[in-house]
Amino acid sequence: DDELQTDGNRSGHFRNGELGLAPTNEEVIRIIAAQLAEIGDQFDKEIQGRVVNDLVQHFLNENLSKEEITQHMSRVVRELTQSIPSDMEQEKAMLVLAMVLTKKIVNTVPSLLHRVFSTTLNYMNQQLHNYIVEMVSA
Repeated sequence: DDELQTDGNRSGHFRNGELGLAPTNEEVIRIIAAQLAEIGDQFDKEIQGRVVNDLVQHFLNENLSKEEITQHMSRVVRELTQSIPSDMEQEKAMLVLAMVLTKKIVNTVPSLLHRVFSTTLNYMNQQLHNYIVEMVSA
């Protein structure tokens, strides 16, 4: 039921009728999405295939719990964040890296879409929820 939106468009589906965020200006959300997409394109070129393949192996391992995979993804994002220029907000870098990794994993193994998407969503809710709410409401 969840939709992965990477083009700046908002998903038309909400859980239990709840939006989760205060109503916002569509144009502001499109501008934020365009900026994140541009940053993501830059990060996409820098992420090595072995990082993606390692994450794919974790997602394919059905013995690992959601929490273990989320922790591993969090660790990978933190490690990748270390190589990001220091002039970028760490939370923004983490958000974009999580989305880029999700895209790369799903492009590598499309059958993992549901598991990767729900793990990324869980990671963003745990680690970046306040940042996302502040960014959209600012």
